[in-house]
Amino acid sequence: MRVLVVDGANVVGARPDGWWKDRAGAARRLHEQLLVADIAYDAVVLVLEGQAKGGVKAGRDRDVRVVHAPRDGDAAILDEVRALVAQEHDVVVATSDRELALRSEALRARSVGAAWLLDCL
Repeated sequence: MRVLVVDGANVVGARPDGWWKDRAGAARRLHEQLLVADIAYDAVVLVLEGQAKGGVKAGRDRDVRVVHAPRDGDAAILDEVRALVAQEHDVVVATSDRELALRSEALRARSVGAAWLLDCL
């Protein structure tokens, strides 16, 4: 199964559209876009942290599963990557955070930038 893990904070932060004024609303908009996106993945995992968690409930909605990071988003993303790779899924992480991308790749995931994902939406 091909799974896209989305660094919600990083993807939302890639566009200077006022997201910082309403982090929950920005997370909700991203979630809504992912629900209708025509992307070549069997499943999407959207990881949210901090105030953004108030915009979308944790859980599954069609092919999109929302994860609320208990601590920092990077740790939750890496936990998801580890679990998905262990299940032998083809995992891609959408983030422009270079360190997170490298850490994900060390776990046998691939990475794409936030701009790539936003262009797909």
